[in-house]
Amino acid sequence: MTTWAEFAHQAPEFAAFGKSRFASEVAYLGTIREDGGPRVHPVTPIIGEQLFLFMEPTSPKGKDLQRDPRYALHCSVENSGGGGGEFYVRGNATLTIDPAMREQAIRASSYKPAERYILFVLTVEFAFMNNYVEGKSVTQRWQASK
Repeated sequence: MTTWAEFAHQAPEFAAFGKSRFASEVAYLGTIREDGGPRVHPVTPIIGEQLFLFMEPTSPKGKDLQRDPRYALHCSVENSGGGGGEFYVRGNATLTIDPAMREQAIRASSYKPAERYILFVLTVEFAFMNNYVEGKSVTQRWQASK
């Protein structure tokens, strides 16, 4: 299970691009519903030593992740032409109640999370980035070593 810091060490170009794309503060989280179908949610990713997500304790996305930890997280795209590029990661999410981890997430956050919010830590097992250079798509992929 690869932390964001480990990902950034192994693939600094990917991590820097991803951090800049997630800086828009809106990304889309894909989870798996109880019936096996997909679900997509707008979220605000937080990047520190870890990749974090705060959410309401009653959120369907939190229930999905507690039941099946697999996720995909895709940045928002600036326009129909791909804007500043696309970035997404996938891995596993873990609910944490560790006060030190929560403090780390709060320090890295662009907003003040409510006390009631629950916190997930996300691993990075796969990353994808896509830039458009002179109208052509240039894609790259990264995968954590097993």
